[in-house]
Amino acid sequence: MKHTYSMRKNSKAGFTLLELLIVIAILAVLSVALVLVLNPAETLKKSRDAQRISDLSTIKTAIGLYLTSTATPYLGGISSNLACFASANDAAPSGSVKIFYSVPSTGTNSVAITATNLDGAVTYAAAAQPTTAAAASLTDGTGWIPVNFSGLTGGSPISNIPVDPLNTLGGGDSATSLSNASYFYRYACSQSPLAFEIDAALESTAYTVTDDKRVSDGGDNPNFYEVGTNLKILGIANNF
Repeated sequence: MKHTYSMRKNSKAGFTLLELLIVIAILAVLSVALVLVLNPAETLKKSRDAQRISDLSTIKTAIGLYLTSTATPYLGGISSNLACFASANDAAPSGSVKIFYSVPSTGTNSVAITATNLDGAVTYAAAAQPTTAAAASLTDGTGWIPVNFSGLTGGSPISNIPVDPLNTLGGGDSATSLSNASYFYRYACSQSPLAFEIDAALESTAYTVTDDKRVSDGGDNPNFYEVGTNLKILGIANNF
């Protein structure tokens, strides 16, 4: 009877310290492996890039609806196309030509762009920006996209104009020197033909290396993801 009791007592013994250490070590290795496989930083970047691609598609569709719904469309302002390039290959734009940005000029995460290297050339075009983050999304032609969607019969086809998920300067960039390291959208239009282009900088390895969306979008700039009706309005340089 004593022998039976002793066996039962021993069978209820917990893990030894060595066994616990081994289990903890295994769990630690598995955790590290899981983090490496999932790569949360890359997952976030890919998610933002997917949002950028979706945003540009939304804006393109909205402008397309605007163009087919109004007899006298204006892509460079509420009542004018003077802010558009004369042509898609305009090498010497007038002072009224603008490149429009989604980043606000004042407020949180704002950038008052004064760069002279826009689109790859000195004083190539002036920057146009919304004054605040709230103003950027307006659909009445005063938002960062200068198209009066709200003026359409039946109202705007979109409730607000999307902006970049980060909408801020990238590393090494400044208000006086921009590149595709900065994450905000840009837009430009041309008068002849009446057309537009919208670009975004992508950041994930998935969409810039594995499946580089920037080289398969039909545009002429391998540094940006481009959509629009003419993808030669904005140039091929690395500048924003």
